[in-house]
Amino acid sequence: MINSSDSIEMFYNIRTDLDKIKYASHITKIIQDVTNENENSYKILQLFLNTLYMISETDRDLDFILSVFKLKLLCILGLNPILSECVGCNAEEELTSFSIKDDGVKCKACSRKDKGSIKISQSTLTSLRYIVSAPIKKVFGFTLKDESLKELKCLSMVYFNQKLEKEYKLETWY
Repeated sequence: MINSSDSIEMFYNIRTDLDKIKYASHITKIIQDVTNENENSYKILQLFLNTLYMISETDRDLDFILSVFKLKLLCILGLNPILSECVGCNAEEELTSFSIKDDGVKCKACSRKDKGSIKISQSTLTSLRYIVSAPIKKVFGFTLKDESLKELKCLSMVYFNQKLEKEYKLETWY
């Protein structure tokens, strides 16, 4: 039985910015969909709180935060993509695209056969590897240039929706 509780973090800055509210609400909806009552979800809670902290206390790009959140959440749920070698031929060189259908990266030759694969740069591949392997507390500890951020955003949105078999869209309120 719980008699009382105290707040540790209020995430006040989320309340002062409509965009931050929109992203925090979107993330909360996802968390509600992937967790069950009375289930041990400590890692998901840790990711959720770290994500809310990033939204509230930093000026990082909100699409970056959302993309990293989605990819790390998939990893926590056991849906890790294969990023070390081509999912088609096991080659470790010239990994140039990400196959949504085959859950991992493909080399230049194999990606020509997969019309649904998403072309990615080396920096996007490096960031994907970091997200998958980094501890939750450090998962937001990198930056991306605009082009790689666009690739990460596109890839995370499509891959996340495909793996959870539901289309998650950011609601527009204003």
